[in-house]
Amino acid sequence: MSVFQIVKDELDSIIARDPAARTRIEVALTYPGFHAVMYHRVAHALWIRGWRFLGRAVSQMGRLFTGIEIHPGATVGRRLFIDHGMGTVVGETAEIGDDVTMYHGVTLGGVSPSVNSAAQVNRKRHPTIRNGAIIGSGAQVLGPITVGAQARVGANAVVVKDVPPGVAVVGIPAHPVTRNVSSEFMAYGTPTGDHPDPVARAVEGLMEQVTALKARVEELEKHEEQRDVIAPMTLPGMERSSSATEGGAEVQRLRRRAES
Repeated sequence: MSVFQIVKDELDSIIARDPAARTRIEVALTYPGFHAVMYHRVAHALWIRGWRFLGRAVSQMGRLFTGIEIHPGATVGRRLFIDHGMGTVVGETAEIGDDVTMYHGVTLGGVSPSVNSAAQVNRKRHPTIRNGAIIGSGAQVLGPITVGAQARVGANAVVVKDVPPGVAVVGIPAHPVTRNVSSEFMAYGTPTGDHPDPVARAVEGLMEQVTALKARVEELEKHEEQRDVIAPMTLPGMERSSSATEGGAEVQRLRRRAES
């Protein structure tokens, strides 16, 4: 594939994903995400040929003109679209597959350089983003983890563990809200339908159990009150039934459980 065809492919992929993009000329002249990727193609070519200072220089030029920082050592696949882009950072050992979409403020970051920095040289420190994944604005994807193919990372999520293919994650720390998401484009990687939070569902289940326990306690308390009213009417020497005694003990147990 010629350079012209590669550039045309990149431009067409942006038009397909951004309804605001109208023509190739418009995208080529006004889209900083496209410019940043082109700068990176040159910087990376210099980097892998051993001209690392020149690679860093071209990378810094791209950062200056676009507000997007992609380390020349990062591996970037075809048709990467960085929409808006300002503040996006891609680290040295990051790997990005084909047809990935990222938004402004995204960080593909490594482990903290303040922790045994010397031991981290020439090691995988940054994420791997598989084909077709979408990373929403402000998302922080940190460490040598993998975001699977067609996965979705919601806006402002903090991802520190692997994301399986086809899963949408949101929150801090990121947790799954949907699985087997559609391969259709999802703006900002954020599900907009009714996708309940699994933590919220767990809390809701606990609240339902507490409500059921309270209802049971109230029912047993009514039995206890009725028994106390009837008890004085029993003949002398008549003992309470074992079921009444057990009912009172159960009330006490349920009270303690509900209070805890």
